[in-house]
Amino acid sequence: MPSKIRNYLLILALSPLLLVNAAQAQWSLENGASELSFVTVKADNVAEAHTFDLISGTIDNDGTVAISIELASVNTMIDIRNERMQTMLFETAMFPNAAIAAKVDLAAITAMEPGTSSVAALEFSLELHGASKSYTADVMLTRLTAGVVATTLKPVIVTADSFALVEGVERLREVAGLTRISNAVPVSFTVVFTQGN
Repeated sequence: MPSKIRNYLLILALSPLLLVNAAQAQWSLENGASELSFVTVKADNVAEAHTFDLISGTIDNDGTVAISIELASVNTMIDIRNERMQTMLFETAMFPNAAIAAKVDLAAITAMEPGTSSVAALEFSLELHGASKSYTADVMLTRLTAGVVATTLKPVIVTADSFALVEGVERLREVAGLTRISNAVPVSFTVVFTQGN
C-alpha cells in the first residue's frame, strides 16, 4: 500500500481520538495575564487599589470553573500593610486561600469566533475566611484563538460582615491610627483561560 494512502487512513482512524482529546483539553487560568483587584477606602475619601498576585484556576469539560486566590499574595505596594492584611484581616495562617466557583456554558464559549465578545451575567460563589456568599457579576467574554478572557463590566461589592472580617478591619484601623476604613470593597477582575492538553 502506498505510504500516502496509509498515512491518510491512519489520520482517518485517529481523527475521532483527536477530536475527543481536543474536547477534553483542560482550560487553565493564566496568572501572568490575569488580574484580581480591590479598592479600599479609608478616612472617608482616600481610595487605594490593591491586587492579589497569585491566582490559579481551571474550567472542566462540564463548564465548572474553580479559581483559587492565594491571600498571602495581597499586594498593596506597602510591605508592612501587606503583612498586616495577611495576619490581622485574612488570617492566612488559618485561611490561606479564597475560592471562587462558577458554571459557564463551555460549548457556547467554544463556538464563539476568535476576536468576538459577548456579555453574560455570571453567577458565582466566593469562599473566604470560613464563609461563603453568592454573587452575580456582569462580565464581558472575549474569545481568544485558544482561550477566553472574562472581564467585569462593573465592580462586585464585597462587604466585610459577609465573611467575619469586620473585626480584622477594625484591627487594621486601630494599628494605622485611622478614623474609619470602609467595610464595603469593590472587586474587579480580568481572568484569562487558555486551553491546553
